[in-house]
Amino acid sequence: MKQTHIFLSLLFCLLAGSVSAQQFTVSGTIIDSASREPLSAASVFCQNTTIGTTTNREGQFSLQLRSGGYELIITYTGYRTRLIRISQADNVLPPIEMVKEDRSMSEVVIKSSNEVPDGWEKYGQFFFEQFVGSTPNAAQCTLENPDVLKFYFLKKSNKLRVLATEPLKVTNRALGYRLTYNLDSFVYYYNTDISLYKGYCLFNPMDSSFAMMKTWSANRGKAYMGSKLHFMRSYYDSTMQQEGFRIGLLDEKNNTLFNTIANVYDSTYYGAVDSTGEVEIWFPRKISVTYERRPEPEYLTRFKLPKDVPVQISYVDIKNWIAIKENGYYYDQRDWINQGYWSWKNIADLLPYDYIP
Repeated sequence: MKQTHIFLSLLFCLLAGSVSAQQFTVSGTIIDSASREPLSAASVFCQNTTIGTTTNREGQFSLQLRSGGYELIITYTGYRTRLIRISQADNVLPPIEMVKEDRSMSEVVIKSSNEVPDGWEKYGQFFFEQFVGSTPNAAQCTLENPDVLKFYFLKKSNKLRVLATEPLKVTNRALGYRLTYNLDSFVYYYNTDISLYKGYCLFNPMDSSFAMMKTWSANRGKAYMGSKLHFMRSYYDSTMQQEGFRIGLLDEKNNTLFNTIANVYDSTYYGAVDSTGEVEIWFPRKISVTYERRPEPEYLTRFKLPKDVPVQISYVDIKNWIAIKENGYYYDQRDWINQGYWSWKNIADLLPYDYIP
């Protein structure tokens, strides 16, 4: 019995050491750029994670994170939002200066725009489907504060622009999260049928009964398989083929043919892990990403595809080299444009970077 106790104690220590090695702490101080005074109760969180806090009286904060990359978001009423890219190399940040927002400029932009007075009535459902989604998970989502949205139709460029005066509150009863989404911009281009949005999301896991928590866990696992997060982590770990992904490159002479890339880790497309703890990928033309799982019937119906489509196919335009971190975080996200299956998956199917299957 004594030997068993010693073994278990050693095992616990080894596991504890393993866990701690996979984590790091980042801390810093938030100050006013002009007065240099600390800002207390400023919101500090890592975008697309469940990890966030507020600063204390001295403007200080501390966050414990798993290994990987993150975008640290700092918001404070009346100040411009700050975004700082961090990784495990960043432990103590230099003082973070917050600049007061020029409200007069934002008012001029709003007044000079073509706001649609009945915007939510006219575009609300369309925006919901483009932003939250039209998947089965989206059917279990609720936008709690649609009144903060402002809609602008720009006739000359034939596009819809949506702004939010406050963070959007989305309750996801399919995956068990409450999302606070700071919408920076949303634009839908009618000529190309492409929507682009940018913002910063904080996930708050919901509490419920054991049975409901078990359902949420299963739904999250299902949402993860074949997702962009799954793809990024598989590329980083060099396990793409084992995980069921394959990549095709658009043919130079035939814009409807994608040729399967035999080795996605060839240096033409891939840069291995270096001292920064990240890999880089790039493709000279559009790529197709195929995942070996049948798409949902709702996806096939929406895009009028045959019912016997055997795999999920997404198409991606990459404008520049993409850097991927261990946890699946990648940048610059503006250089990655989805079409196909992944474009159907929006906020309702999003998982945080700290999600562990």
